[in-house]
Amino acid sequence: MRIAVPSESAEGLKAQRSGHFGHAAYFAVVDIQDGVVRDVETVKNIDHDAYGCGGVIDYVSGLGVDAILTAGMGPRPFSRFTEAGITVYHETTKPIVGDAIELFIKGEVEPMDPDFACRH
Repeated sequence: MRIAVPSESAEGLKAQRSGHFGHAAYFAVVDIQDGVVRDVETVKNIDHDAYGCGGVIDYVSGLGVDAILTAGMGPRPFSRFTEAGITVYHETTKPIVGDAIELFIKGEVEPMDPDFACRH
């Protein structure tokens, strides 16, 4: 499984998670196989102001991810990812990417309920 986690820096698993999907500075893209992190790639997000929410959605979709692990996401990206077969997971207790991934691997993170989508 390949999962993107919005983050504030290019520190991979050690990065602080971003509080919101679209305005994240980076994404930690984590490859997990058989319950083990096999690879971590950090990619810089595109400029939300220049490309809009749709541009960020297309960018992340183009990274070949199966899922997104986020602390916050609006209803539009949630719907577009879900329609594209990309599962959105919601987790707000762990501020560090690696700690959130650890919870995910343990099966302690559930898919996001659309009612949790940010309304702003």
